[in-house]
Amino acid sequence: MKKKRVPGRAGGGGRSEDRDLKDKLLRRYGSHIGTLKLEFSKKKKKGKLPREARQTLLDWWNLHYKWPYPTEADKNALAETTGLDQKQINNWFINQRKRHWKPSENMQFAVMDNLSGQFYRDD
Repeated sequence: MKKKRVPGRAGGGGRSEDRDLKDKLLRRYGSHIGTLKLEFSKKKKKGKLPREARQTLLDWWNLHYKWPYPTEADKNALAETTGLDQKQINNWFINQRKRHWKPSENMQFAVMDNLSGQFYRDD
């Protein structure tokens, strides 16, 4: 029965084989690796919105706390004022509602009544 040669084990000369394999892989895929590194570094840039923009959004939020769902016109005005795009505005409001807003019980019942009225009508 033959013994299987395992790279990196004593007596197998694994280090030079490893180096050769590494060099071969770098020659073949090196440019792709560099491109991937650049692409990944660009995607990590996610950060906080500018302070002035956040304050403008918070001001709107505080004025409309009972129903913090801006209309399309509101979103356009906020985008123009803050310099943010629509997606950033939408995401900020989605996150803000999820993290900091709890509708009152009366509002929850009113929403449920309106929804049930759409399905059950006494015509």
